[in-house]
This record gives sequence, structure tokens and C-alpha cells, in this order.
Amino acid sequence: MPDSTPLAAAEHPAQALRRAIRSGDHATHTSGQAPGYVQANLAILPADYAREFLTFCQLNARPCPLLAVGDAGNPFLPTLGEDIDLRSDLPGYRIFVEGEEVDRVSDITSYWRDDLVSFPLGCSYSFEEALLQDGVPLKHIQHGERVATYVTNIDTVPAGRFHGKLVVSMRPMKAADAIRAIQITTRFPNVHGAPIHIGHPEAIGIDDLAYQHFGGAPPRMDEHDIPVFWACGVTPQIVTEATKPSFCITHQAGHMLVTDLRNSQLSTL
Repeated sequence: MPDSTPLAAAEHPAQALRRAIRSGDHATHTSGQAPGYVQANLAILPADYAREFLTFCQLNARPCPLLAVGDAGNPFLPTLGEDIDLRSDLPGYRIFVEGEEVDRVSDITSYWRDDLVSFPLGCSYSFEEALLQDGVPLKHIQHGERVATYVTNIDTVPAGRFHGKLVVSMRPMKAADAIRAIQITTRFPNVHGAPIHIGHPEAIGIDDLAYQHFGGAPPRMDEHDIPVFWACGVTPQIVTEATKPSFCITHQAGHMLVTDLRNSQLSTL
């Protein structure tokens, strides 16, 4: 007699990666992982700061494109994935108290509070997939590294207590690839959109491309490469240091929340 037990739905790559992160089997950056699925930066703040931070994101949509807003005290985000648990589903978190980092952990269950509101923000990993599909090479992915990130001299638009400098990610490209990258990423306003600067890093306060505030390997610049800079979702971490909220949790740079959204869903075309 044939087995009539219904088959379980197949686990897709985003779910599989979250499960690996949750179990500790994946404890490093998520660049290049679960291709096709949207990854998110994360900021978590007490409810007392939530309205001001929401306004900050709305005024600074390039570095802080909101994908959702959590309910106070609720670590789940069903609109981004039915099984997502923000307390355990990122490979690395930073804990801030009064703007100072006090811990780095792989699970925030012990830090979770009933007044915390989560803000998942779009990530450049989504438009990177579109670049690769169009034949634009990305050296950090080719070498299994994190994208280069820098703090600029560009001020964000303040909102209430929130203010600080803009953070950017940089990808070295040949001129023709840079032009194509502008055309492609313009279609993805929910994940930072088009570059904010091209060439001459010193013009935006970056004196040394080898030094990165958030660590990672120096970028691989070949002859005739141009540095192309996009607004980056790590910006809230610099804003946290400047604003000094009583408490804040963020992702570690490159250690993202992998959602069930598809990158194609964020394209405007």
C-alpha cells in the first residue's frame, strides 16, 4: 500500500541558511550566500526612539531603505519570512549602550526586551545579483570577501536625536562597468539605488582606501579601476555612536538577515 503521508515542503536556500546560522553552522558573513534572496541590515531600538528613527530612515532612504518595521517586543517578521526569529537568525550582532559597543554575539535572546522595535533595511547584496547577471564583475565576491565599507564626511539628514555621517560601500570597476552599474542599480531604490559618488574618494572624506572602519580585506584595485561608492546600511551604526541611544542592537557588518523576499521583487522594472 503506497505511503499517503504528505511530503514536507522543500526548504529553500534562505530558510536553509537561516537554519545553519541558528544552529551555529554558519558563523561568518553572508555575502554571496542564498543567491536570489533579499538580505537585510538591522537596527533594533527601544520604543522611545522608534518614531524618531523611523523618520530618520524616511529622510535618509538611500542608506536606510526600510523593508519592514517590527512590533514592539516582537522578534518575528512574518512579512519577510514565516520562520524568522531576529534573536538568532543573524550570524553576528553588535550591542550598544549609550552609543558604546559593549558586546558582539551570535544570539541576542538574553538581550531581548519587550520594548524593542526592529528595523530591517535593504542591503546592496540584492543589487549585486543583478550586476553579476549582467556580467559586471565584483571582485569581493570572486574572492569570497566582504565588500569594502567606509565612513564619509557626508552628513545624514538629522531627525530628532538621530544624526551622523554617511557610510558607503565601494566596488572597484572599469569605466564601462561603472556606467552599466549605474543603469542597473537605479532600478533598485529599496536597496540603496544608484551610486552616490564615483572616483576621487578624498572628495567624500576617504583618505585611504586600504583602511576600513568596519574591517575586512582592502579592496582589490587594478590599473584603470574606478572606485564606485553606494550608500550603505551600516550607516545606523555610526549614527548610534553619534546619537548615543540608551540601548541599540545592530548586525555586524556583512552578517545580514537573510529573508524570503526575492531580489527581483525589489526592482522597479
